[in-house]
Amino acid sequence: MGFFSDLKEDAVGFVRDPTDEQKALFAAVVVMAIADRALWWIDFPFVVRTTAAVGIGFIGLFVASYLITGKFVPPDGNADDEDEPEEYVDEMDP
Repeated sequence: MGFFSDLKEDAVGFVRDPTDEQKALFAAVVVMAIADRALWWIDFPFVVRTTAAVGIGFIGLFVASYLITGKFVPPDGNADDEDEPEEYVDEMDP
């Protein structure tokens, strides 16, 4: 029952107060749907149409992310503002 309650909470959170990532992903899905329908009217083969729509969706994702956050890559919440990079720690190495 935990899976469905988590899914319900995520859906309600997306509708009431979406995060920047959710907004960008929603925009990418809309761009993919529009691109797929536009390529369908041009009568491209199915594989070409869906592949191109996904590629156009990725472009839409980056554009939406830039318009929402002002950066192409969302800021890392755990990054420090220091000039020196942290030493790399391999979490998988015992």
